[in-house]
Amino acid sequence: MNTEEMNDTTETPSNQGATTGTVDIKALNEKIQKESAFVKLVKLEMEKVIIGQHDMVDKLLIALLADGHILLEGVPGLAKTLAIKALAGCINVDFSRVQFTPDLLPADVVGTMVYSPKDQGFSVKKGPVFANFVLADEINRAPAKVQSALLEAMQERQVTIGGDTFKLPEPFLVLATQNPIEQEGTYPLPEAQVDRFMLKVVLDYPKKDEESMIIRNNVSLAPFPKTKNVVNPDQIIQARNIVREVYMDEKIERYIVDLVYATRNPEDYNLNNLKELIGFGASPRASISMAMAAKAFAFINQRGFVIPEDVRAVAPDVMRHRIGLTYEAEAENVSVGDVIQQVLNTVEVP
Repeated sequence: MNTEEMNDTTETPSNQGATTGTVDIKALNEKIQKESAFVKLVKLEMEKVIIGQHDMVDKLLIALLADGHILLEGVPGLAKTLAIKALAGCINVDFSRVQFTPDLLPADVVGTMVYSPKDQGFSVKKGPVFANFVLADEINRAPAKVQSALLEAMQERQVTIGGDTFKLPEPFLVLATQNPIEQEGTYPLPEAQVDRFMLKVVLDYPKKDEESMIIRNNVSLAPFPKTKNVVNPDQIIQARNIVREVYMDEKIERYIVDLVYATRNPEDYNLNNLKELIGFGASPRASISMAMAAKAFAFINQRGFVIPEDVRAVAPDVMRHRIGLTYEAEAENVSVGDVIQQVLNTVEVP
């Protein structure tokens, strides 16, 4: 289904699929073009600090607008932490950074009960997770008990301390980084933890001309540029609601389901060679995340409806951390990226 096939008025179920209504695509396009104007401002601010890495910036915005969390993986020096701090600088929100280390405790992240001799009672001391943007830097350097301290915050948007439950501020976003090349002193994230991340973005080295600009920026006498506030939290919350209004045809929904099911039952999609290579397929969260990420990608591109190219653009980042490979795949030197690419090349595009 391409752009030309979309009529000005399309009969479609509502977002929840409970009732049948009418979606005016033309009016929705105009609304989204107006409401997404701030995206260009954010990108311009980010370009002051981040040279290249346009895909990473887009994925950070997708996670922000789709109300998801993001995991950035790459070797040191690829501006993972800098990009997250720059994004926080563009938005007038509370930002906290937690440097994950082997000696970190869960209470260092979420908070704890503190006894006061003066008052002869306990009071709650909130941890750094009580912020709009939480940067979990090098998350795989802390053991599983610390990583799991973020589970309730990421899924339920709340934290329980000493029997009391505290709501986290809105918008709330966890941005984590990890280094894939070091083994000593690192702890792989459990499947239950990594599944909470909407996207896992793998970063590559910059191009030659981009690296030249990076050198100039860092050795210049001029102070290093900083981003300024161009968006407020209310605009982000409003944008998240509008992202959900982006029209998604039933054919696109079926395409998303087919992509996910092809990782679970590859033989049903003429992918018999993958049956022995995939240990477990993508979870239902992958379907939800792919739909929301595709809507957010359409929003960023100022479009009121999702096209297959939107789904294909976000599918690798949604599924790469949700597919488990077998020993046979490792023996044949097959990566998760190879599996996803084969699925994308084989499943029929609507």
